[in-house]
Amino acid sequence: MIKKIIPLAVGCALGALGVLSALAAPAFAQVSNEEAGQANQPAEATDSQVVVVTGSARPQRRFDVSYAVNALSQSEVQKLAPLNMADLLGKLPGIQVEATGGEVQNVTRVRGIPTDDGYALFQQDGLPLMTEINGFFFRGDSMNRYDLMTKTIEVVRGGPAPIYASQAAAIVNSTTVTGTETTRGKAQVTVGTTGLKRLDAYQAGKIDDRTFYAIGGFLREDDGHRDNGFPNDRGGQLRANIKRVTDTGTWKLSANFLNDHNVFYLPIPVADPRNPGVSLDPYIDYFEGTMNSPSLRSVRQQYLDGTGALQTSQRDLANGRHLRFGNIGLQYDGELGPWQVAAKAGFTKGKLDFDAFYSTSSPADAGTFASGFLAAARTAFGAVDRLGYAFTGTGQAYDPASASGLVMQGQYRALTSDFHSNQVDLNFTRTFQTGLGNHDLKVGFYGSTYGATSQSVYNDMLIEVRGQPRTLDLVAYSASGAKLGSVTDNGVLRYTTTLNGGEVDARMAALYLNDTWELSDRLRLDAGVRTERYKYDGYALLSKAVDLGDAATLADNATRAFTGERQAHIYKPHTTNWTVGANYDFSTRFGGYLRASHLEVPPTMQVAASVDPLVLTTKANQYEAGFKTTFGRSYLYITGFYTQFDPLNASFVAFNPVTGRNDQTVPFFGKAVIRGAEADGAWYVTERFVVNASLTIQEPEYRDFVSATGADPSRVVGNRIVREPKVFGNVRPAYSFRVGDSAVDVNGSYAYTGKRYVDLFNATALPSYHSVGAGITVTRGDWQFQLTGDNLTNEKGLTEGNPRTDTLAGQGSNVAIYGRPVFGRSARFMVSKTW
Repeated sequence: MIKKIIPLAVGCALGALGVLSALAAPAFAQVSNEEAGQANQPAEATDSQVVVVTGSARPQRRFDVSYAVNALSQSEVQKLAPLNMADLLGKLPGIQVEATGGEVQNVTRVRGIPTDDGYALFQQDGLPLMTEINGFFFRGDSMNRYDLMTKTIEVVRGGPAPIYASQAAAIVNSTTVTGTETTRGKAQVTVGTTGLKRLDAYQAGKIDDRTFYAIGGFLREDDGHRDNGFPNDRGGQLRANIKRVTDTGTWKLSANFLNDHNVFYLPIPVADPRNPGVSLDPYIDYFEGTMNSPSLRSVRQQYLDGTGALQTSQRDLANGRHLRFGNIGLQYDGELGPWQVAAKAGFTKGKLDFDAFYSTSSPADAGTFASGFLAAARTAFGAVDRLGYAFTGTGQAYDPASASGLVMQGQYRALTSDFHSNQVDLNFTRTFQTGLGNHDLKVGFYGSTYGATSQSVYNDMLIEVRGQPRTLDLVAYSASGAKLGSVTDNGVLRYTTTLNGGEVDARMAALYLNDTWELSDRLRLDAGVRTERYKYDGYALLSKAVDLGDAATLADNATRAFTGERQAHIYKPHTTNWTVGANYDFSTRFGGYLRASHLEVPPTMQVAASVDPLVLTTKANQYEAGFKTTFGRSYLYITGFYTQFDPLNASFVAFNPVTGRNDQTVPFFGKAVIRGAEADGAWYVTERFVVNASLTIQEPEYRDFVSATGADPSRVVGNRIVREPKVFGNVRPAYSFRVGDSAVDVNGSYAYTGKRYVDLFNATALPSYHSVGAGITVTRGDWQFQLTGDNLTNEKGLTEGNPRTDTLAGQGSNVAIYGRPVFGRSARFMVSKTW
């Protein structure tokens, strides 16, 4: 049934783009709801003037809506000067981030939603670039990059998000700059202490009286916060749109192209596992050290394909996460009789090539590690007297006792994916006036066809414990010192320990309805429902362990190989989400709201391209109560939240230290409860001095859990949810003044993240940490100069832990000895010119 519905619905929606102008009959040119709302919003709006368009039938003041939302203008984002998208979101209330992986692929947790993505769907002008929240080894922040073509960013947490977006408990919607009667533009150059060099620019204006354009983007190169021995980020983005205003509505044709390399930072060991009180900082620097290394710029991978043919490749870690995609979008906003019509279509096609060096096991005593391979070496090579370490390539002997006494293994991952996503949204909004107040009714359809191919090949590597580690070989020697063979092969401890491949085609269709009922100028009720049907049709390639037959090494003795067989899957998830809310304004300065929502998130399409997947729909009930007040330019919003998951899928993929496999899911799911409150405020002490702050306090707990692998789920009940703090927040004071013809803004920031746990058993803690930042901006006419510094005191803090091995029972220590540290002190200087 869904197969028939999708093409018909998509065709109807696209057809509507061509015929609505003929059917509509307004007497004047229309602008879209979104543009109208934003056009009326001052560049430096007070909170009572801020208009939001996300999660609402029509543009509304932020103060009037019955859900938690923040709206940031381009100038406000520039004042915050975020390191990346996750860092920006982390400055907002109710969002806890781990912005330590580099520019993209960072962890964003929305309060009440204990997942690495927070079920936050990224949109661009109200439509996602890809239907699913995550792609294959990339997240929404990888596709949605901030630049000067971004006009505003609106973030909805909870509330009506499940009605206005698929799979979403939150929405991050970026609106783009469009042309107006006045030609305008901006160019900005940014340099930083990390070797950052970036150029941003845009220009927008009119082509004729009814046609307008905007074009812009960025180019950037950055050595990165950690010393890889090669550049961390290189690439850029280009975005453009043409808007045509007709007598029947507004059309916008847009294009988006990204081609960017981003090297991924993974956790590092920070203490000796033999004695956790001994720091490894002398060998791998806490702030600059990384296991990324020039020694990993030519890594050999080999495996047998389904026909039995040997496939080989040389991989370069400097490739990083190489994401390139293009998107074409078409939008129409107009009127059809009493109905306001909005139609949006987007077509995305892209490719990911991803190289990264992942953490696996903790460092091991070099002698103990070598002893573990002695028996196998003697079986393979004969009269082996001892095993010794040597540097790959040169063959020079290496004695770990001359350094830390440790060696370690890591996993080189090479992944590829071709993906596409075609999506369309068609909705109709109408205002009804009744004897019991006004209704704003929105009825909509969302449909999408999308899919991806995927392949992943993992090698286990042997390295020394230091920053930019050199790869090691573990060599077998006879009593006379003759080389008899090698456990490793050019630094490879095990070839292709994980080998996966597959393809999936997906379709989905959604119908949604939302009604906002204004009973009086003080009381508004709203309710919405969204029902979705999916179909995933895919297959996964099966693999087995084989010996590639090189008698000189053990590294290829148990290599995964494709068998030539497939495991086919067809899944048809069905979800229904709903929300009910009420908002009451006690006066023009005080208001409150209540909301209840039900969220269902289906498994991702990747289950149809996986071997023996766990197929589970996550379900949650969310309850919110909010209080809000404004006084002058100051404001305060407080939202209490209570979320019940049944079930919450906390399953994870665990690294097997014996075989090196890292593709087998450990099923772990059950109930969870998160309760707490978030606060968001600004206090204008004087007209020049303002203090912005946000604070989230929560109790995230596991309840009844089930494990199918023998793990004791009772040890999880009542524990804190993995990597969720009880308290996090920030304070940002700012002072503005003038010096002659120049406007000066001085700002500071203090951010705090509370203690977390790396594991389900709450055995190993990630200690609390804080950071201090500061900045100054000088604006003189069309010129602006900005200097920003982060983590000025070089405060230490760990995020993530080592999830390949510690998710269930921790790291064998009370405090984490392996993790992804926060970035050290850094600064950026920006110069911009507007016209």
